[in-house]
Amino acid sequence: MNTLAYGALWIFIFAVPWERLAAVPGLAVVTRVTGAAAIALTLMALVVSGRFRRWKLFHVAALLFVAWTGFGVIYLNMSGIGLAGAPLKFWTFVQRFLVLWMIWELTSTRRHWRGLLKAYVFGACVPAIATILLYVETSGSLNRFSAGGADANNLAMTLVLGLPIAWYLSLTSRGAVAPWLYRGYVPLCMLASTLTGSRGGMLTMIVALLVIPLTLSLSPGRLAAAIAMLGLSGALAVAYVPDQVMERLGTTGSAVEEANLGGRLTLWRAGLRAFARKPVLGHGVGGFVPAVLPEMGPNAKVAHNSFISVAVEEGLIGLILFVTIMVSVFTPLRHLPRLERRFGMVLFLTLMVAMSPLTWEDNKVTWLILAFLTGMGALWTVDARTAGYPPRVPVRSERIPVAARSRPEMTDLRPQL
Repeated sequence: MNTLAYGALWIFIFAVPWERLAAVPGLAVVTRVTGAAAIALTLMALVVSGRFRRWKLFHVAALLFVAWTGFGVIYLNMSGIGLAGAPLKFWTFVQRFLVLWMIWELTSTRRHWRGLLKAYVFGACVPAIATILLYVETSGSLNRFSAGGADANNLAMTLVLGLPIAWYLSLTSRGAVAPWLYRGYVPLCMLASTLTGSRGGMLTMIVALLVIPLTLSLSPGRLAAAIAMLGLSGALAVAYVPDQVMERLGTTGSAVEEANLGGRLTLWRAGLRAFARKPVLGHGVGGFVPAVLPEMGPNAKVAHNSFISVAVEEGLIGLILFVTIMVSVFTPLRHLPRLERRFGMVLFLTLMVAMSPLTWEDNKVTWLILAFLTGMGALWTVDARTAGYPPRVPVRSERIPVAARSRPEMTDLRPQL
C-alpha cells in the first residue's frame, strides 16, 4: 500500500510543473486526480501500518497557519455560513498542507526523498521543452514565450527552482548516464526561462546558479562538466533568444534603479497602508485586492509579494506563523553535511527570491520545495531507518535465574532489552 501511495505522490509531483499543459479552463485536471489518489492511498497505508511520523515545528506551524486562515474566514464572515462560503484560496491552503503531510509520511528514507526530487526535475523538463518548441513554431515572433498559456513569471520561477535540484542530483547520482542527464537540465532550464522574458526569473536564476561554484570541490571531470554546462547554456541564450526578449531583460537594471519594479512598488505601498488599517487580524484570506481597491482603483491586483500578501490578508498573527514556517525550514539546514547544507541553502534562498515578486504563498511549488527541504533536514540528522517514527514499546522478557543462565544449555539467546 505504501508503494502505491508513493507512486501516486510521485506522479503528482511530476505533473505539478506542467499541469497547465493538460488543463481545462480553470481546472488543473492531472494534479487534481493524482493528488486525490495520493491522499486516499496515503490514508489507507497509514491505517494499515498504524504508524505516523513525528511532526517537526514546520508541520505544526503550517497547520496553525492554515487554521488561522480558517479562523479569519469565520471571524470576518458576516453572513454566518462559516467555512462553507470560504474563498477558494483557503481550500487551496488546506490542499497544500495535505501535500506536505503526504511527502513527510511517504519519504522516510533518502531513496524515497531523492525520488521525489527526480520527479520534480523530470516534470520541469516538460514545460521547458514545450516552451522551446513554442519558440520554434512561432519562429521567435512573440515578445514572451510560455508553454500552455501559463503565466511567464510563474513558469520561469518553476523552472529555475529545479536548477539547484538537478545539479545536486548530478553530483550524487551514480553511473555514466544519470549525472549527465541531470546536468543537461542546466542549459535546458536557462534557455527556456530566458525565453519567458521574466526579469524576476533572470534574477532568481542568478541566485540558483550559485549552487555550482559553491559545490566546486569536485573531481577534474566534474569541474570540467560544470564549466561546459555553463558555457553551453550561455551560448544557447546568446544564439537563440530573440532580440525583443533580450531587450525586455535588459530593462531589469533600469527598473530597479527607478524603484518601480514593474509597478510593484506602488502596489506594495498600498498593501502596507492596508495592513496598517487591520494589523492584527488582517483583511481575510483572498482579501488583498479588496483591501487596496479604494486606493488603487482599476489598478488593484494581487500583491506580487508573498510576505506582503500574507501580512495584509492574515494580519500580524498570520505573518508570524508564516515566517515561523520559513525559519523552521531554514534552521536544520545549517547542521547538514557540507554538500547538502550548501544545496539546501541555495534552494531555500532561490525560493525566497522567487516569492518576492510573486504572490506564491499558496502556490504548489512553494510548498513542495519547503517539504523537500524539511525532509532533507530530517533524513540527514536522524537515522534513516527510523526517520522520525516513535520507537516501538519493547516487550519485557521473563527474568531467568542467574544459576540457569550460567549453564550453556540454558543460555538465553533472546536479545536483552
